[in-house]
Amino acid sequence: MTLTVAELGFYILGLFILFLTPGPVWVALVARVLAGGFAQAWPLAMGVAIGDIFWAVLAALGMGWVASSIGGAMLVLRAIAALFFIWLGVTIIRSADAGISGDRRLTRPGVWAGFVAGLIVILSNPKAILFYMGVLPGFFDLTRLTLPDVVAIGVASFVVPLVGNLGLAFFIDRARSLLSSPQSLKRMNLAAGSLLILVGLVIPFA
Repeated sequence: MTLTVAELGFYILGLFILFLTPGPVWVALVARVLAGGFAQAWPLAMGVAIGDIFWAVLAALGMGWVASSIGGAMLVLRAIAALFFIWLGVTIIRSADAGISGDRRLTRPGVWAGFVAGLIVILSNPKAILFYMGVLPGFFDLTRLTLPDVVAIGVASFVVPLVGNLGLAFFIDRARSLLSSPQSLKRMNLAAGSLLILVGLVIPFA
């Protein structure tokens, strides 16, 4: 395994910051818990986490091939990673006052429906693949990744969103208060956006 603890820890931090950004998954979790309790929320969280593994492993293998095949590709990929975080942070700050819109397809009852909804929200979201294609080159040297490294990246990409979404579902009452308060939502968006910009600025020097 070639990954260092610092590299993996920085990547986990990036995943966690991204999780803190409110979006359709948050709304779906809140709606499912309100409709059927925690039992309706965990399948969606599991589907989202499985989708995250897919994008992370695909990005690691695909971008690793690009980096090892084209000279200087790692520098370009790191620049893209930095710009992506900065762009995402600025976008979140600019829309800090905007509410979150829901999707009824994500709130259908049932374990299987919840799991499929979680997969849909990740696999059909262009921002997900852009995030993983941009974030992996920013945190790791893809030209020296081994199978254990890819497994570690996949596990991190699974555990962080799963734990975060399950925690959100468990503390649903507090989450409802945050989502229903425009001022709280604005503060959270401003904080998340600022952290994303900070990560983008640090990546080139990591």
